[in-house]
Amino acid sequence: MSEPAATSGAVNGAPRVNTRRGTELFMLVFSAIIVTAALVVVELSQEQTVTRELLFYGLAFLVLYGAAHYGVRYFAPYADPLILPLVALINGVGLVMLHRLDLAPVPGAPYTPKQILFTTAGVVLFILVLWLVKDHRTLAQYGYTCGFVGLALLALPGVLPSSISEANGAKLWVNLGFISIQPSEFAKILLLIFFASFLVGKRELFTTAGKRFLGVDWPRPRDLGPVLVAWLLSIGIVVLEKDLGTSLLFFGIVLVMIYIATERAVWVGLGLTLFAAGAVLAFNLFSHVQVRVNTWLDPMMRVPDGDSDPGYQLRTGLFGMAHGGIPGSGLGNGMPNITPLSFSDFIIPALGEELGLIGMMAVLLVYVLLMMRGLRSALAVRDSFGKLFAGGLSFTIALQLFVVAGGSTGLIPMTGLTAPFLAAGGSSMLANYVLIALLLRISDAARRPQAPAKPKPKQAPIAEAHTELVERPR
Repeated sequence: MSEPAATSGAVNGAPRVNTRRGTELFMLVFSAIIVTAALVVVELSQEQTVTRELLFYGLAFLVLYGAAHYGVRYFAPYADPLILPLVALINGVGLVMLHRLDLAPVPGAPYTPKQILFTTAGVVLFILVLWLVKDHRTLAQYGYTCGFVGLALLALPGVLPSSISEANGAKLWVNLGFISIQPSEFAKILLLIFFASFLVGKRELFTTAGKRFLGVDWPRPRDLGPVLVAWLLSIGIVVLEKDLGTSLLFFGIVLVMIYIATERAVWVGLGLTLFAAGAVLAFNLFSHVQVRVNTWLDPMMRVPDGDSDPGYQLRTGLFGMAHGGIPGSGLGNGMPNITPLSFSDFIIPALGEELGLIGMMAVLLVYVLLMMRGLRSALAVRDSFGKLFAGGLSFTIALQLFVVAGGSTGLIPMTGLTAPFLAAGGSSMLANYVLIALLLRISDAARRPQAPAKPKPKQAPIAEAHTELVERPR
């Protein structure tokens, strides 16, 4: 079957380019084989047989990503051919681990059918975004609207009663009874649109140097407004919602996008200094921040009998990874169900126990490849808004992974974020599929061949031009 986009490009005068959709399909099939084989290993280890559920999960994986592939083929035919297969592999590994935890079982199981339902909704939303957003540059026209709505979504759980917004000590949710939504997952995309459009339009505010001090050209005080606002908002999130993860993610996105726009490291240093000062202030003022930091510093600390043990989750996760070692205990042969929230916040230690350091690093490497392909699209796209937006989308994935992996392995204090596409979750899954659809839209614009410019008519030199006699009217 011929590529429709390549044919239309040739008709419009653009050079014929291989869209690499066949490569994408091959990699998706390869991902499906890996996921199906892993599911078989899990069921043989736990049940000593293969159940009908495995057939359902395997078919669902093929149908969903087959639909996603054809959505990309017809709505973004020149998009990067590796981004969707990398997402499919990460999502598939998450399904394998959730199925393994369902067989353990863990409280609240089964999680795998819910995850497939959320993935289905995510793929549908993914295709809709590709269909509706024909050109990513049109989003820049709604920058301030997106910023206003994003801030409203970000603050919404903090102003709602705790009875419908608080879970596990953090106010992150809007619980409507039949469904729970985490607005911050969607707010991050809207705020990315706002910051990208703002920085494109106001770039001179950040590139104008102020006074030189200690060998550094410092920005003018009036140019510090956006960074100060971002800093205050991030601290406000900690105060209202008791959420360290969203605070770090939001502030990190602001700093990176400013750095991409200006290429001035002084903004990063200044922003990190402000964030460190705010973190120290929050530690001294709020008890929940002290608990997170003290648990990070000493997960083995003893607590009085009858009190809750805040270090139990981190401690069991570290013990599980130590039990797995370098090669891992094998799929279905570990005890990841002992760790609380091993299906969401601590799914990476669960993978580390059964797949070992080798398997966990392989999963992290897939994330790194996904981020690199996104940054490659950011470098290749021709417009400034697309470069900033794609860079921000790619860094969002990277920073989420760093915060989740760092918190669950003891590198940084624990947070409330989940690993994109890997952990169980509805809002996270939907928002991240929107993120990938927008990244593929930018990638399609970057790789789409441009029609050659029409040649200008050649004019004869003045010395060779014909002389015309013009008769003056009488």
